[in-house]
Parts: sequence; structure tokens; C-alpha cells
Amino acid sequence: MVIIKVKKKVKLLYILVISITLTFVSSIWGSGVIALPPPEDTPEEILRTQIIIEARSPVDGRFLTAAEYAQLEAQLQQTPPPKLDPKIRDQIFLLRLRKTLLQFFPFLNF
Repeated sequence: MVIIKVKKKVKLLYILVISITLTFVSSIWGSGVIALPPPEDTPEEILRTQIIIEARSPVDGRFLTAAEYAQLEAQLQQTPPPKLDPKIRDQIFLLRLRKTLLQFFPFLNF
């Protein structure tokens, strides 16, 4: 009877040591890779020193040269964006007000 209890304790200790060892090895194995950035990634220090000579259009997102971008920015500053119809603006205000009120009073159904 005593021999069976000892064998069970030895098996338990054996399984415990193996599981702890596997957990420790698996946690150390990939930790060095996680800490490093990918090799094709350009360091931030180099990116800060680069001069940007290309830009994207804020209107349609196509690539522009620096001169075209400056010209587009000047053009956008001269012509103001179109105004909304006052009726549409009032509807938007009322919808936003309704949304805010429903957040505070969810039991209202209007």
C-alpha cells in the first residue's frame, strides 16, 4: 500500500517537473523575437530626417508633387467649402440633439 502511494507521488512529481520545464522553455523560446522590430522596418530616426517630397490630395487621395500640393492648398484656402442648406443643417442639429437625449433618457421613444 505504501509503495503505491510513493509511486503515485513520484509520478505526480515527474509530471509537475516536466510541465514546469516545458512552460519555462516555451516562454523563453520566442521572447527574443518579439522584442525586435522587423528587419525591413526603417528606424524612426531616419524617417525624421527625410524630406517629404510627395503628398496625397486631401480632395481625392491621389499622389501629388510638392508644387501641386502647395497649389491645391492655396486654391482650397481661396475658395471656401460649400455651405449646407439651412433646412439640412437644422435636421442634423435635431438628430444630434435626439441622439444626446436618448443617451440620457433611453426610455423615451421619440
